[in-house]
Amino acid sequence: MADDHGSPAYAPSYDPAGEVVEVCRDLIRMDTSNFGDDSGPGERKAAEHVAALLDEVGIDSQLVEGGPGRTSLVAQWGGTPGGEGALLLHGHLDVVPAVAEDWQVDPFSGEIRDDYLWGRGAVDMKNFDAMLLSVVRARTRADAVPERPIVLCFTADEEAGGMHGANVLVNDHTEQLAHCTEAIGEVGGFSTTIRGQRLYLVEAAEKGMAWLKLTARGRAGHGSMINTENAVNRLTEAVARIGAHEWPVRLTPAMEVLLATVGEMAGTEATPENAQSLVEEFGDGARMVSAVIRNTCNPTMLQAGYKVNVVPTQATAHVDGRFLPGYEDEFFDTIAELCGDDVESSVISHQQPWETPYDGELVDAMTRSLLAEDPGARVAPYLLSAGTDAKHFRRLGLRSYGFTPLMLPADLDFAALFHGVDERVPVESLAFGARVMDRLLEITGRTASAVPG
Repeated sequence: MADDHGSPAYAPSYDPAGEVVEVCRDLIRMDTSNFGDDSGPGERKAAEHVAALLDEVGIDSQLVEGGPGRTSLVAQWGGTPGGEGALLLHGHLDVVPAVAEDWQVDPFSGEIRDDYLWGRGAVDMKNFDAMLLSVVRARTRADAVPERPIVLCFTADEEAGGMHGANVLVNDHTEQLAHCTEAIGEVGGFSTTIRGQRLYLVEAAEKGMAWLKLTARGRAGHGSMINTENAVNRLTEAVARIGAHEWPVRLTPAMEVLLATVGEMAGTEATPENAQSLVEEFGDGARMVSAVIRNTCNPTMLQAGYKVNVVPTQATAHVDGRFLPGYEDEFFDTIAELCGDDVESSVISHQQPWETPYDGELVDAMTRSLLAEDPGARVAPYLLSAGTDAKHFRRLGLRSYGFTPLMLPADLDFAALFHGVDERVPVESLAFGARVMDRLLEITGRTASAVPG
């Protein structure tokens, strides 16, 4: 017997969302701010808390230190430990810093107000951690452990690139992950509203990252004199060109599917020429989606000089570049052209983009799980403008997706909550996400042979 979406009959004897709000509140109350320089509190307290929650239901875990206090956790669950075709479910424990005086509530209070759970990590991404823990604990207590092997992974340092977290696991603890064939993490599965209808976005790709340092050199001299070789002039002219550059629209496979879906909802055919107008259908979310139909590069830092009446020899800037899968060469060639002959560009950090085909049994399971909870909705892939731990786990050959399911109010500017002030998530959205994740495990976890189709 199956439901209307082909899912197996679903009538669990347990409540997959029973603990999700309390678990999320407890995690938010643990300050795991990541300043990017190891000066923060680290993730160990949160990792030990997660380990205790798993231990309560008989699940053993391993804590992995990527540096003092930079702690990740890995646990094997379901199926035969180490069995082939495992599914990796990964979430990070660190959060970006929050300035308390900017917020309406204490960002580490886990306060519930107006049916929202407020706090740093409510969206990015202690919500997913809590969904996963609530479902895993409920299933284990009810003896409803999936037949498919599952690896549970809670990482450190994602907000600073994952070098102390996922990178350490991939490089030094490969044996914990080598049997995985697919992975689910952030950022996807959330709803947006297009012309009154909900559309859920599943992450199937990420932009690559190029953090660049621009350096201009010139002739030092007195600030009162004419100087045609002023390093500051050379640098700022290049920075202005980069900041003003209009990058052409480039549609990758995931975005072609997404915009075709939006076109159907808007009653028009999607083309590269009307891509931007279709992006505007996302309302407040257009800021995020607009960035994934083109390469982007934003100037973020400037430094020059030491005294107002001295023309310096050198001036530097930093820019945050993001490039689409398949368009890396175009990105770097364009930056070189915009810099010109007088400004040198060097790479500070370089991460590759990725794109996973939007097909197979896991995609089908995510879609069916969402539609079983929200039957009138649509589901489509998208490309994320930022980066996640998936960049590291992809090095093991895993088919990766972002899937943190949330049914959201149409008037909520969800994109603004990532790293934003007053980060919050609807309480009911957490419960919805736990139910969807439970359905997903019911579908993809019912046989050990649930591997890519």
